[in-house]
Amino acid sequence: MDNWNSLFTYDPVDALVSSGNKAVSFFAAKFLLDNEKDNPQSLWILPEARHIIRMQQKDGSWKYPGGNTKIRSQENYDQIETYRNLGYLVESFGFDNRHPVISNAANFLFRFQTEEGDIRGILGNQYTPYYTAAIIELLIKSGYMKDERVEYAFKWLNSIRQNDGGWAIPFRTLKKNLNAITAETNTLQPNKTQPFSHMVTGVVLRAYAAHDEYRITTEAKIAGRLLLSNFFKKDNYPDRASSDFWLKFTFPFWFTDLISALDSLSMLGFKKNEPQIEIAIQWLLSQQQENGIWKLKTLKNKHDYQTELWLSLAICRIVKRLYT
Repeated sequence: MDNWNSLFTYDPVDALVSSGNKAVSFFAAKFLLDNEKDNPQSLWILPEARHIIRMQQKDGSWKYPGGNTKIRSQENYDQIETYRNLGYLVESFGFDNRHPVISNAANFLFRFQTEEGDIRGILGNQYTPYYTAAIIELLIKSGYMKDERVEYAFKWLNSIRQNDGGWAIPFRTLKKNLNAITAETNTLQPNKTQPFSHMVTGVVLRAYAAHDEYRITTEAKIAGRLLLSNFFKKDNYPDRASSDFWLKFTFPFWFTDLISALDSLSMLGFKKNEPQIEIAIQWLLSQQQENGIWKLKTLKNKHDYQTELWLSLAICRIVKRLYT
C-alpha cells in the first residue's frame, strides 16, 4: 500500500473493498488498489441500477414526482430528475454512453441547451451556471468530452464569469430574489463587478476538473484559488449561505461541500501543502470511525445506496491524489 494510506488512523481500504456493496467494492479496488482488470459493465445489471433504468421515459427523461408548475414546467422538473438519475448511473454504477439509457438521457438534456451554450430551464429563463456545469460534468464522465455541445457550454461558462474569476447566479448579482425565476421574462445579465459565490463556483469547477483540457486552464486555476479562499466561510449570496453547508454532504455530489470541493481541487492540481487544504484534510481525518468508514452529516438523497461508503471512498481518492 502506498504511503497515502498511512495518514489514516484506521485502514479504510479493506473496509471499502469488503463492504458488501458491489459497486463500492469495485471502485475501491479500481481507484485505491489500481485494479483495472474488471469491467464496470458488470455493475450495469445490479438491481439498484436496473430499477433506475426501468423508470426512464421514452424521451430519455425521468419524471419528477410532484413539483409546482407555478415555479417551473413539468419538463423542467424532469430536467432536474434526469440530472439526478444520470448522476446515480454514472457515479455509482459506472455507466457511459455505450448504454442507450445514457445516450437517451444525454439527448434529452442537450435539448435544453440554448444558442448561447448554457443549459436553461431549471431556473425559468434565467442563467444557471451551476446546473449547466453539473450536467456537463456528468456528460463528460459518460463519454461526451469531445462533443461540440460540451465545448459550446464551456465557452459560455468562460463568458459568464464574474470579474474576480469565479461564478455566481446572475440574477443574485443584481440583488434579485427567487421570484426572478417566475417574475422575469427576460434573461437577466449579471453584474460582473459583484463577488463570486463559492457554492456556484464549486459546482462549476467540477465540470472543469472532469475535462482533460479545461482542468489545466488559467480560468480553472483562478477559480480554484477563489474556492479555496472561502473554505469554511459564509457564502457571498443567500443561497445555501451558511458556513454549515461546507460540512453537509451528498453523493453523488450536488452543491458545494468540503469533499466535493477537495475532489475538484485535487484534480485541478492544487497541492497538499496549501494551508486550507491541510486544515480540511485534518478535519476529515479526525472524523474517521474505528471501522475505517466516515459517518458524516449527509443531506437526504432520493436513493441512499449507502452514502457513507461513497463519501468514504471519495475521501480516500482525494487523499491518494494529494499524497502520491
